[in-house]
Amino acid sequence: MERQKETDAWHALEAEEVARRLGTGPQGLTEEEAARRLRRHGLNELPQAKPTSAWVVFLRQFASPLVYILLVALGITLLLGEFVDAGVIALAIFLDVVIGFFQERKAEASVRALMRLLTPKAHVVRDGRVREIESRFLVPGDRVLLESGARVPADLRLDSTKALMVDESLLTGESVPVHKRAGRMAENLPLADRVNMAYTGTIVTSGRGQGYVVKTGAATELGAIAETIRKEEKAETPLQQRMSRFSRVIAIGILLACALSFAIGIARGHSVAEMFVLAVALAVGAIPESLPVIFTVTMAVGVRRMARRNAIIRHLPAVETLGSTTVIGSDKTGTLTENRMTVTEVWAGGRHVPVPREGIVEADDAVRAALRAGALTNEAHYWMEGDRMESRGDPTEVALLVAADRIGLEHDRLRRDHVVIQEIPFEPALQYSASLRHGPEGPMLFVKGAPERVMAMCRSMLGEGGTVPLDEEAVREASARMASRGLRVLGLAHAHLPDGRDFEREGMPDDLVFLGLAGMVDPPREGVKEAIRGCQEAGIRVLMVTGDHAETALAIGRELGISGEGERAIAGRELATMDDEALREAVRTHSVFARVAPEQKLRIVHALKASGEVVAVTGDGVNDAPALRGADIGVAMGRSGTDVAREASDMVLADDNFVSIYAAVSEGRITFENLRNSAFFLLSTAAAEIVTLLVAIALGWPSPFVPAQLLWLNLVTNGVQDLALAFEPGEKGVLRRPPRPRDEGIFSAVLWERLVVTGLVMGGGALLLFYWELASGASIERARTVAMTGLVIYQAYHVGNCRSERLSVLAKSPFQNLFLFVSTIAALGIHVISTYLPPTQFVLRFVPIDDWQTWVRMLLVASSILVAIDLHKLVRRRGLSLREFYGLDR
Repeated sequence: MERQKETDAWHALEAEEVARRLGTGPQGLTEEEAARRLRRHGLNELPQAKPTSAWVVFLRQFASPLVYILLVALGITLLLGEFVDAGVIALAIFLDVVIGFFQERKAEASVRALMRLLTPKAHVVRDGRVREIESRFLVPGDRVLLESGARVPADLRLDSTKALMVDESLLTGESVPVHKRAGRMAENLPLADRVNMAYTGTIVTSGRGQGYVVKTGAATELGAIAETIRKEEKAETPLQQRMSRFSRVIAIGILLACALSFAIGIARGHSVAEMFVLAVALAVGAIPESLPVIFTVTMAVGVRRMARRNAIIRHLPAVETLGSTTVIGSDKTGTLTENRMTVTEVWAGGRHVPVPREGIVEADDAVRAALRAGALTNEAHYWMEGDRMESRGDPTEVALLVAADRIGLEHDRLRRDHVVIQEIPFEPALQYSASLRHGPEGPMLFVKGAPERVMAMCRSMLGEGGTVPLDEEAVREASARMASRGLRVLGLAHAHLPDGRDFEREGMPDDLVFLGLAGMVDPPREGVKEAIRGCQEAGIRVLMVTGDHAETALAIGRELGISGEGERAIAGRELATMDDEALREAVRTHSVFARVAPEQKLRIVHALKASGEVVAVTGDGVNDAPALRGADIGVAMGRSGTDVAREASDMVLADDNFVSIYAAVSEGRITFENLRNSAFFLLSTAAAEIVTLLVAIALGWPSPFVPAQLLWLNLVTNGVQDLALAFEPGEKGVLRRPPRPRDEGIFSAVLWERLVVTGLVMGGGALLLFYWELASGASIERARTVAMTGLVIYQAYHVGNCRSERLSVLAKSPFQNLFLFVSTIAALGIHVISTYLPPTQFVLRFVPIDDWQTWVRMLLVASSILVAIDLHKLVRRRGLSLREFYGLDR
């Protein structure tokens, strides 16, 4: 298959030269030539990446240091003939691998989603006749016809246009449809300014046009984005990086502990076979087998909580990533703003008058006259479907219709009362549109367009007391003032005309009455300003990265508090001249980036990540997809977003509201705290087991535990409570703390220190109980059962410590997390029952504990953990008053 020409300069050639190079013309290609080119270039489709094989995903689950150790332990127990213990270890490995397999099998479908954007049908000229064919059969050189409502089926160089306007927001991010024309353009223009090109996937909002296909399939701009997504590897999230480091640290610690125990045992005169069994017991006891389960469940709980707040998580680690986010790079159109032009201000009668966004208000005659002209020089339509507004036509004209209705003009009635005689649609060369209508006042001409162009047709203007001579300086001053606030400004005028005048043939009159100016903008979404302020208070920078014009972007940025008064926007052309070092400095010092191409948005993401930032990127268009995939977390819009953006993202906002990101950040931080607390609880037991076994070996005692007992402790009694910690409600002030550094691990230094304290206290208590039984003449089975039960009771106390990293165990009511309260009682009950059931007695080597004195002794010894950890928290509390520490400030 032949590769299509990689030139991006089709817009810089005359239409005749384009046709010559493509070997085509106004009559189009012949069917025979089209068939030859189809064989040469292939179908007008995007290639699909093959999904990862299930076997590859399955085998990938074994690539973990913790699994490696378990596999070695399994092999040793089998060689030593400990088949019961081997079966329990094999079950732990099986659960770990199966959970990981199903978690990773969530297929990424970004490129396949792009396929859905290709139009199934296209109107093409072949053999001099217009035909309708499937768009996948288009080839370079085909002549394609475009009309209102059509989706552009391939990249076209336009050679004929009539009032053609194309919505390119999903490629460029610009909220206003682009006026297309056929003339040659300068070569070094960004994609958004190539007005003689129409690109695959964009939508014709009005007018007609024709052009030659210059690129199809993967060679199109849309195909280039698909290729960028395919090449852009999804980086590990901060949580995945932390979990990898955490697993390595645990694995190294376990191996060192096993080697130390083996060496001590040999030095004490134990046999090699005996020490292998003890080393396996130590490895099995120390490995947190349920850590993958805890990870998945904690993330899943966070997913559920976020879903209630309109944030839909597609990949589990993304839950926590939001809590680590330091920078949010947001698209403007449709994310921070409504993606709907709105008239916010009218200058008429010499006054600036605000236009309400809701309700109907009274307006003076000057404002009514101006907005009447806007409604009657208009081909758009809008209607309500439930509480949502739907529209067809130019967004600017829709905004004028809505504004007219806001002051009670009822645009439908206006149109019925003023019948169209003639119309001139908007053309970039004209810079205005006009409509001649017959109404109650007789024939009237209504005009709207660029203020300077409309003003050139006027001799008078509507003043406060009626018609007055045109004050050009006042109009220019008002227009400049509105434009400085980021408004798009249109001039409005009318004139009474005698019956029968054909202004298309006779030319436009030069004695119109200038009625005023309408200023419109794509307004910010409700609540976004407050959400941005909340993000900033939480230590998160918010950047605006948009394809829209710099002036508009900067005005919105200032209104929302993203940029300051003295700050300027950096445009795409300036970005193109920056090397990586200059770009890293620019993203550090600037907050608004405008006229940004998709590849530049991705460069901004890479620059932020290279500076150590944890980056979230929001967007809704095709142009956002590469950056969504390249960011630490991509956030797409659920309602207005394209399939491409949603499939490239990690999180989808069901309500398209930036405000939901702020709520999701809170839930992300709570989720990480719960994960950290769960992991601490899990490793506390492992630390106690290591201390118990090492000290017992050093003292020459028999092993206090067998491997199956340790797995029972880790997976059953420990695991039940550990899962319940995932449901812990968040603490106050979670959004008043700065984001965690990217290089901070699952545990902070204070938690590692606390883990040592926990291991010494719990391990020491278990040894004390074990020695007491042996010294009293009890059997080794009873001594092991008492030591194991003592650790189970330790867990029941200690889970209260693990509910908060910072607060006392007394600060939280046990009934705040009812699931944890019930699961703690259940874990104790399950363990006690297991000491009496023959099957568990056989597998776990348990015996019943029938005397109450032993139970009292175990309860008293285990309570030491409450005192020890609360003292450590009290000493290590940072910035907390005693009232806050003990929860007395509620």
